[in-house]
Parts: sequence; C-alpha cells; structure tokens
Amino acid sequence: MSRKNFGAKPYSYPQPVWIIGTYDENGVPDAMNAAWGGISGEKEVSVCLSPSHKTCKNFEKTGAFTVSMADVPHAAACDYVGIASGNKTADKFARAGFTATKSELVNAPIINELAVCMECRVVGYDKETGILRGEIVNVSVDETALTDGNADPAKVKPICFDPFNNAYLAIGETVGKAWGVGKALM
Repeated sequence: MSRKNFGAKPYSYPQPVWIIGTYDENGVPDAMNAAWGGISGEKEVSVCLSPSHKTCKNFEKTGAFTVSMADVPHAAACDYVGIASGNKTADKFARAGFTATKSELVNAPIINELAVCMECRVVGYDKETGILRGEIVNVSVDETALTDGNADPAKVKPICFDPFNNAYLAIGETVGKAWGVGKALM
C-alpha cells in the first residue's frame, strides 16, 4: 500500500462547521464560521480563534457564546459569515439571512435558522494559542429537527469541512450503532 504525506497540517475527518454566535457591546448579534473545534470535556468545547476576530472581542465582554451546527440548507450563509469580517461588515449577521433569539441561559444569540445549538459560558481564552474554552450550559434543538424526542441527522442535515479539498460535505448515512456494531468482533 502506498501513502501520500501531507505534512503537519490540521487535516482530519470530520471537522465540524460551527457557527459561533456572540453579541457586541450594543446587543447586536454576530456570527463567524469556525472549523477548528471540538468537544474537549464532558461539558466543554474548545475552538481555535485568532484574537483579531470581532467574535473574540464580543465574548470577552459578554462572557458567553453559542455554537450552532452549520447545515445543508444554510451552507452559503454559514460560509458567508466565515469570509465576511465582522470588523468590516456591521450587518453581517442579517446579510447572511440569520435571525436570533437571546439564550435564556447565557448572554449570546441562538441562530434561529440552525437547528442545533450549544449555549456556552467562557471558561478561558488564550490569545497566544487562540484557544477558546467554553462550558456547555445547554444544548437546544429546534423541534422540527427531532424524531421521537431526539435530534434526527436527516432533519438537521449537518455539514462538515473537508480540509483536503476546501469543501463542505453533507453528513447523514448511518453505518452502525455506536457501542454495538463492533460487538461482532468480540
């Protein structure tokens, strides 16, 4: 078997496409696209964000942010909030076609158009590494994306980032039950 080396790069599958929501000093919602993030503890997320982002200035003031999953129907809007700078485009959130509801638990916006949202309190932000750590206070899911009381991937239609090809991929096919499909090898 032959392999191709890509070097030391942040390439893996899947990489989430997370939309980070914050409020600015005037209570105006802002959003940015972040693919370098993951679950880093039982109730903790970590995201890599350079300090120049408006989002960073916002959560440093409010102490909170939301993390929404990008989805197939809103792929263009989710990409847009990643390429337009909140420092230069004041109405970027509205231009994306997003609307917000204030979280009842943290001072951050829930993006109404995206079905799955983690509501987070800032635990820490290291400007040197760009690592934002947040305590997950709540996960909310729009009821239209539920089946039998659980999030339904076919209704959520989440996307992930493909760093090898700079593309977004739809997620959805079930290939087996976790902590079950491997039992055949026991």
